[in-house]
Amino acid sequence: MSNTTVTTPTNRKRKRSGANQGKQQHPSKKPKHTGKRRRHERRIQYKKRRYQRGSRVRTDTITDKKLQTELQHLEDLNRKATDSAARAEILLPDNVGYLESEDALLKTWKFDQNQIKTAVDVQSSAKIFNLEFDNAGSYMNKYSGNGKFLLMGSERGHVAMIDWIDSKVKTELNLGETVRDVSFLHNETLFAVAQKRFTYMYDKQGIELQELKTHLFAWKLEYLPYHFLLCSVGKLGILKYQDTTTGQLMAQHKTKLGACRVMTQNPNNAVIHLGHQNGTVTLWNPNMSRPLVKMLCHRGQVNDIAINRDGTIMATAGNDGKLKIWDLRTYNELQFYYTPKPVQSIDISQRGLLSIGFGPHVQIWKDYSSTKAEEPYMIHQLPKGTIKNVQFCPYEDILGIGHSKGFSSIMVPGSGEPNFDTFEQNPFQTKQQRREASVKKQLEKIPADMITLDNDFVGNVTRSAREVYMNDLQTEYEANNPGKKYQPKASKRKARGRGKIGKVVKTKENKRMEERNNLRKEQLRKLKEDREKAIDNPIAPTALSRFSK
Repeated sequence: MSNTTVTTPTNRKRKRSGANQGKQQHPSKKPKHTGKRRRHERRIQYKKRRYQRGSRVRTDTITDKKLQTELQHLEDLNRKATDSAARAEILLPDNVGYLESEDALLKTWKFDQNQIKTAVDVQSSAKIFNLEFDNAGSYMNKYSGNGKFLLMGSERGHVAMIDWIDSKVKTELNLGETVRDVSFLHNETLFAVAQKRFTYMYDKQGIELQELKTHLFAWKLEYLPYHFLLCSVGKLGILKYQDTTTGQLMAQHKTKLGACRVMTQNPNNAVIHLGHQNGTVTLWNPNMSRPLVKMLCHRGQVNDIAINRDGTIMATAGNDGKLKIWDLRTYNELQFYYTPKPVQSIDISQRGLLSIGFGPHVQIWKDYSSTKAEEPYMIHQLPKGTIKNVQFCPYEDILGIGHSKGFSSIMVPGSGEPNFDTFEQNPFQTKQQRREASVKKQLEKIPADMITLDNDFVGNVTRSAREVYMNDLQTEYEANNPGKKYQPKASKRKARGRGKIGKVVKTKENKRMEERNNLRKEQLRKLKEDREKAIDNPIAPTALSRFSK
């Protein structure tokens, strides 16, 4: 039998390159899967839309080279951040889960906390608990930014900070006077308490650090973590901003609408929303002494305000028995609901669930803004007591309820964000990480002057063409002057150096020369006309005409 060699494509390739003959392909080198790579890139491009912030700035039309270079650098950083966020999404381990029933006829609001507690694991079931205090008054509660610590304060002076996940009491105070509100500062090491007359700052050991006498008769406290500003409003109706890093009072604005008991912040742009007794909601920032926006929301006192994490949806509750949903981009009402009793407290979770509390009842609503919701997602009823405050815990499916008998923690599946950013908030941070994060936040502190309704204006350049600008002028003129047609003004030709003294003197001299030439031309024209008249109408000579010169 003769030896026959079959020439395969691989053998042909080896024969063409003599240097590669006898070599085998490394096992780690695999053929490129172009189809999978293309599908992966398409998925990345689709995910980038979720993380993009505004449209791209066109730098080719900018004449200033320095500004053009800076904007190009900012655009490159924005593009890299968007791409990194989209590619890192595959590292998110958890998905959002909601409460679902196996039977289609069984509604989710029929499940109570006992059934949920028996269905979840032991660690999650320990997060459902009740704390009862006798003769302590109604409790208000605030969670820390990372959701690990809980700050409670009662109307009769009992203040406590606990690590509610590990069930450890960090600080407990009996102040002996009325407590209006409590709030964490930049982290769990500091907190503020609005007491009967003044506002006080305490550390994690319960030691009084400072007495804020400028915050007089404060009823509500809010802290802006990116600006390090403590805000208060109360009996006097004066909104005050104080920098907690320097101790300086940044601004104080008189609302001129009486005492105010409702205040919340927009997490997206740090604008303060105040609810007043006449049913109006006003929007404030420290740079203006008048409200940015004033909305008439209810025909009675506003009881509470809640804003979602994106800063686009606002929920308000009033004494008129209505719950209204507003679009903060257009300031239009989206939906409204009637409640059996006036709602006392509302809150919106990180995933957009809405909780309302009235009397001993708590209701959680889902998909309430885009369409009219027909039934709640979950309900809960306290065995005794009246609800004072409800607040969702960040990064946990937990709702904290402060009431007249103490504090209750219930589980609301799907309310918290399952994937947290450790550079933003880290529930498992150590002391060293907490110190480093505190220093970094102070170095990256945002000035109070940058608090505006539109927080995307920084770094933007107006790209409107002249035609768009002229159309806007025409629309505005015709709207203000009905029946009249807009006539654009003739554009002036501008040149550099028109206002110099040499140009002005030369222009005046040319004008005088032109006037003299025009006068001389007029005189010559009249003389010519007189001569022509004399020729056309000759006069007969007289005896004395010979003496004329």
